[in-house]
Amino acid sequence: MHTPNLNPTKNPHDGSTLDDFLLEEGILEEIEAAAIKRAIALKIVDLMREKDVPKVSMAKQMRTSRAALDRLLDPENTSVTLATLTRAAHALGRKIKIDLVPA
Repeated sequence: MHTPNLNPTKNPHDGSTLDDFLLEEGILEEIEAAAIKRAIALKIVDLMREKDVPKVSMAKQMRTSRAALDRLLDPENTSVTLATLTRAAHALGRKIKIDLVPA
């Protein structure tokens, strides 16, 4: 007895990874940058809460404006400099560690 194929159309992405799909769409680097920025922003917010550091004090310790700190803490804003990250880390008693890993 023949069993009918319940899915007659083949998905072109069947078996591929999310990275493969994002690469095909040309947005892999953008998505990865946004994910890294989101993780960093959330970590800074967590450390600020843990150490009970208000935004005004944090901005002052970083020698920057409150608006600049808000941009750093905005997970959607991916334009952040290493100097800003370093000042934020230092204000929280931390340091930045960056690693290049195989792609």
